[in-house]
Amino acid sequence: MTIDEAAVDALRARFRGDLIQPSDAAYDEQRRVWNGAIDRRPCLIARCTGPRDVLEAVRFARERELPVSVRGGGHNIAGLAVWDDALMIDCSPMKGIHVDPVGGIAGAQPGVVWGDYDHETQAFGLASPGGLQSTTGIAGFTLGGGFGWLSRTYGLACDNLVEADVVLASGDVVRASTERNADLFWGLRGGGGNFGVVTSFAYRLHPVGPDVLCGLLFFPEEAVSEVLGFLSGFVATAPPQVFAGCTLRTAPPAAFLPAAVHGTRVIGLAMFYAGPADEGESALAPLRSFAKPIADTVQPRPYTAWQRILDDGWGPGANNYWKAEYLKVPDDRAIGAIADAFATITSPLSDIKLSGLGAAVAAVAPEDSAYTHRDAPFILNINTRWKSGGADGHVGWTRDLWSAMREHSAGGVYVNFLGQEGSDRVLEAYGPEKFERLRELKRRYDPTNFFHVNQNIPPG
Repeated sequence: MTIDEAAVDALRARFRGDLIQPSDAAYDEQRRVWNGAIDRRPCLIARCTGPRDVLEAVRFARERELPVSVRGGGHNIAGLAVWDDALMIDCSPMKGIHVDPVGGIAGAQPGVVWGDYDHETQAFGLASPGGLQSTTGIAGFTLGGGFGWLSRTYGLACDNLVEADVVLASGDVVRASTERNADLFWGLRGGGGNFGVVTSFAYRLHPVGPDVLCGLLFFPEEAVSEVLGFLSGFVATAPPQVFAGCTLRTAPPAAFLPAAVHGTRVIGLAMFYAGPADEGESALAPLRSFAKPIADTVQPRPYTAWQRILDDGWGPGANNYWKAEYLKVPDDRAIGAIADAFATITSPLSDIKLSGLGAAVAAVAPEDSAYTHRDAPFILNINTRWKSGGADGHVGWTRDLWSAMREHSAGGVYVNFLGQEGSDRVLEAYGPEKFERLRELKRRYDPTNFFHVNQNIPPG
């Protein structure tokens, strides 16, 4: 699809950021997203510098009946930041952050990633629940719920959202909070990008760091049952300040691992204590003593350094295919299915992640936000990644493991880990009752489904 050049020139006169067309040299670079398997060609990329640019882009697309996609950090597994023949509303240049340490609130624009945010808030020894990587964008992460290292202690990112400014499909700009447009605010906390483009987020801050006790223990593949079995029992009684989860992967050539295990299959048991580091020693002691690891990297380190711990292995450009599911506490059969799949993993870049939830995540009433499945004790994410060659073997392995784990499901899927899996899976992410409430909300705020390049909730 091409757009009349005169129309683009007219938009450019009202637009402060860059407008990038398919003929421009920067086009191929700017249309790329984190997932290298995504190769889509928008008809126009509008790189917004502020809310006014977003507003102009929305109005331009609406007047010409163009589909739109919205980009924040571009980290979404489904690659929904970019769409063929659509206008990409690219908010990644919008990186403003303001920290109010006295009021305990930080404001941030949608192009901010968690590494940017933490860099500013940690100047005051404060943080908000963010992702497991510093490169994840705050926008889509928060709108889908948002769990990470701090979530058992302080809840999800959406639980700590106190206010948001939103450009609606109508071209109106509104502020949403518990006091203003409360119904929209409810939907923004877990309902994804279905209701508009959020141009600013305000988060509640909490005391964290600057140093925290955290790290990973590494175990050989043959310890899978022992490690997962211990983790399954530990999480339910762990203090809320403790995050614990494990990653089953191929050992990298890292200096902290013996050379003999490089390239072999290992289990990385990650742990993090959100309170003072000296208090964390006793809280993490059970995790550090139930079995002898290959390596123990647990130590006090800056919270910002811990937020970057996974970054090196999760850079952009690789092909990605994921499947995910909320899980009950894994029993022997579930652990056996994971162990069997791990033994046949198809790529040294792939991994299987199992993370403990509960505590503050489960303490929020289900009806308080659009985020669902708060009572799930674990979340499974099958992260399949490869650099070259065909996808079939990798995709087949992923689907086989996911199918084997369905009988152990706690119900549903985390929307931020959802690929392009169809409307039935979107329904599973919310459940029938909440999905119907979201459809009614969509009808009020986006009755024509203008914002449909997302995990879509069609109007009621």
